[in-house]
Amino acid sequence: MTILTTDGAKQWMFSIKERMEKNIDQLTALDQAIGDGDHGLNMVRGFTEVSGKINNVTYGSVSDVLKSAAMTLSAKVGGASGPLYGTAFLAMSVVFQDKEVDQQVLKQGIVEAAESIKKRGNVELGDKTMYDVWFQVGEVLDSEIEDWNDVAEVCQAMIEDTRELEASKGRASYLGNQSKGHVDPGSMSSFYIFEALVEVLKGEKL
Repeated sequence: MTILTTDGAKQWMFSIKERMEKNIDQLTALDQAIGDGDHGLNMVRGFTEVSGKINNVTYGSVSDVLKSAAMTLSAKVGGASGPLYGTAFLAMSVVFQDKEVDQQVLKQGIVEAAESIKKRGNVELGDKTMYDVWFQVGEVLDSEIEDWNDVAEVCQAMIEDTRELEASKGRASYLGNQSKGHVDPGSMSSFYIFEALVEVLKGEKL
């Protein structure tokens, strides 16, 4: 059964933009604790650009929407987050090409997106990065989803599970033991991305 349509994919991007705008101060504060504090601004800038790019364009598939988003994020967002998110959405678009997006295809897309983040960021599970969240969403989609809210709850749980870990990658790794107790800003922005997806999946009437 198709769970994500082309219009739904566009709405996903619009919903991400809204969440990044709403939570820009939180993302900024999280990044200031371990880095240069621009993650919130970068996320808002990136998904504002994406929303503007796709708003008045008619796309033929979910894959096309995500490819457009990927290219825009890679080109418009500074720091590490733009290329990482761009790579992730591009990986998803490749998996979705010429396919209807049912739960299994969605799972494959997110698994490939997580792998692309892992490779591009040179990270492993438990390094306290956004990869932890993307990996865990891929895992939970292995089971039949009865309540899409479970996906967002899994993201939240992963963030809490990694809060007390010492970061071993990215700017936070420079803090060593002091990174314990801090939430990774990329993990939190990833949560908002999946929270937005859950909203869309719950609203799709197919």
